[in-house]
Amino acid sequence: MDHTTTAGQASPARKTRWYRQLYFWVLTAIVFGILLGWLAPAAGIAMEPIGTTFVSAMKMLIGPIVFLTIVGGIASVADLKKVGMTGLKALTYFQIGTICALAFGLVAINIFRLGDGVNADASTIKTSESAAKLIDAGQHQEWWQFLTHIIPNSIVGPFVDGDILQIIFIAVVFGIALNAMGKVGAPVLDGVQRLTAVMFKILGFIMKAAPIGAFGAMAYAVGKFGVSSLTSMGGLIALFYITSILFVVVVLGSVMAFLKLNIFTMIRHLKEEYMLILGTSTAEPALPGLMRKLEHAGVKRETVGLVVPTGYSFNLDGAAIYLSLAALYIAQATNTNLTIGQQLGLLTVMLLTSKGAAGVAGGGFIALTATLTTLGTIPAAGIMLIFGIDKFMSECRALVNFTGNAVATLFIAWWDRTLDADRARRVFAGETVEPLAAEDPVQAGEVTSIDENLSQYGHHTGQHGDAKHRPADPAHDRSPAYSESI
Repeated sequence: MDHTTTAGQASPARKTRWYRQLYFWVLTAIVFGILLGWLAPAAGIAMEPIGTTFVSAMKMLIGPIVFLTIVGGIASVADLKKVGMTGLKALTYFQIGTICALAFGLVAINIFRLGDGVNADASTIKTSESAAKLIDAGQHQEWWQFLTHIIPNSIVGPFVDGDILQIIFIAVVFGIALNAMGKVGAPVLDGVQRLTAVMFKILGFIMKAAPIGAFGAMAYAVGKFGVSSLTSMGGLIALFYITSILFVVVVLGSVMAFLKLNIFTMIRHLKEEYMLILGTSTAEPALPGLMRKLEHAGVKRETVGLVVPTGYSFNLDGAAIYLSLAALYIAQATNTNLTIGQQLGLLTVMLLTSKGAAGVAGGGFIALTATLTTLGTIPAAGIMLIFGIDKFMSECRALVNFTGNAVATLFIAWWDRTLDADRARRVFAGETVEPLAAEDPVQAGEVTSIDENLSQYGHHTGQHGDAKHRPADPAHDRSPAYSESI
């Protein structure tokens, strides 16, 4: 771990040994989880509480972290117009990215047409109880509901339900109000900044249990659904994975190349978060680590705090690929012929319905059902054809969503002319760089490292450019060196 000396100079970098790095233990846990679920399914299923408890512990912190980060970022900027423009740019990019992802899925399934020959009769398809609930929810899901859903019924409710979209709304309003208070709101802003440091310290503690959580989640998934689902519909699963990989390399890789950055070095830099997603099948536990690492890579905190959480609801590239593939597969399997015009209409509907189930349990199936119901030409009961393999595609969806949000944040920062591309390039390459003047005491390296030496971190320093609010305390000038082992 790197530390700063009293003179402020970074000591020579010391690499954390491979057996002490979090990603190694998470990957090892995933392998053992797969073996247990495969060889002893009953024992694997019994591991479910371990995985769900870890994910619940992580989700417990997501709402407060998103709220505090957005509030701190907005309240610290001098010009609120920049916040509004950043949000508008982000939404524009999200829509373009979603269109590209949907188009990738449509093209792939039209080329390979894996549903041809299935000849499923929609009227005879039996619907399980769990799937029936999702179908019913999707059939009552209107395209415009995501707009009305943004405004919560209470301030506390979104934090209880874990509704990220509503938390973002509350945080933006609170941050704008706090910014407008000026000096009167300075003590509140300082409290927000200190609470943010506390939440990330708690996160660092919980992350120590990531390998155990990944083991439990993977053992349950394999034990419950078995590997037979992989072989029975391996073609569709393989097509989804290959299409997703091509989207990441071609589309997202091109965006990174435009920024003069390398997507493969970025992926390597975020390896701990990828292992965590792979083990838990959800991208939410990796959100805090992504925010910390992007900030350290040279993206302003207010940009990270606004774009990353919003992207978790609006920039779901992996889900978009899945929706287009699944919808066209069901159409082919039930012998529902769609013209090019109808497929383009399907794409348009998906742009809206994919946002409608953001943050909802079973959101992928709800969005798919809402799409099929709105279009009216593909039988909604056809989702049972892919219901059994959904779990084995959820990891890929989450990984692509995560990668898309990382790239989106870098691009929006470049668009705002606030991206330090040279610093990002060096950080992604694994070089040791000096900490930013306003980095939090709990760094990304701590969030995703099992190094127990947590006592080397100094005091909280506040936001980028918040000199007008930051108290004149010499302790605030001491910022620790960032440590990240590659």
